[in-house]
Amino acid sequence: MNKIIKFGEDVKGYNIPVLNEREIRASAGILFLFVFMSLMLVLFKQNFLLIKYVVTFFFTDFIIRVFVNPKYSPTLIIGRLIVSRQNPEYVGAKQKKFAWIIGIILASIMFVFFIIVNAFSPITGIICLICLIFLFFESAFGICLGCKFYSMFYKEKAQYCPGEVCDVKSKQDIQKTSKVQLLIVLGFIASILLVVFFFNGTFSKKPYDLFGIYGTEQSK
Repeated sequence: MNKIIKFGEDVKGYNIPVLNEREIRASAGILFLFVFMSLMLVLFKQNFLLIKYVVTFFFTDFIIRVFVNPKYSPTLIIGRLIVSRQNPEYVGAKQKKFAWIIGIILASIMFVFFIIVNAFSPITGIICLICLIFLFFESAFGICLGCKFYSMFYKEKAQYCPGEVCDVKSKQDIQKTSKVQLLIVLGFIASILLVVFFFNGTFSKKPYDLFGIYGTEQSK
C-alpha cells in the first residue's frame, strides 16, 4: 500500500522525492488546451457542456495526484508517454504538491458551482482565468506559479526547482537582455498598436469565398 499511496519518486542522487518536470509541463499543456476550448465555448456559444466535463476530469485528476500518487494521474501518464524519449528534469515533489493543492481548491469551487449548483458567476470566470494563467505559465515557460507561494507558507527553502531557479546564481551572457533587445520589444508592441489603429477597419472586413466552394449564402 505504501508503494501505491506516495507523493514523488525516489531517484538516486536526490535526497528528497522528486517528479519529472517534463511530463508535468506536458500535462499542463493538455489541461490548458481543454480548459481554453471549454472557456471559448462558454464565451462565444454560451455552451457549458464541455466545461462541466473538463472541471469534473480536472478535479478527479488532481485528487489522484495529491491523495493517491502522481504516477497514477491520467494526464501525467499521457504526458509521460509524450516526453518518454526526453531526458527527465527532476524537481522537488513538496512544492509541486503545495501547488496542486491550490489546484484542488480552485477545481473544487468550480465543481460546486458548475456540477452541484449548476450555476455560473463572476467567481467561476475569475477562477477559470486563474487556472488558465497557471497552466499557461507551467506549459509555456516552465514556471510553477503555485510553487512560488510555497516559501511563503513554509520556512524551508524549496529544492530542485525547474531551471534551478531556487539556486542563487548570476545570469550567463546568453541569458542577459540588452537595451537594444528591450527597445525591439517595445517597438514591436508599438507597431502592433499602430496596425490596430490604422488597419482595424480593413481587417474587420470578412474575407470572401475565393473559389465559391461554400456557396453564396455563407460567403456573404
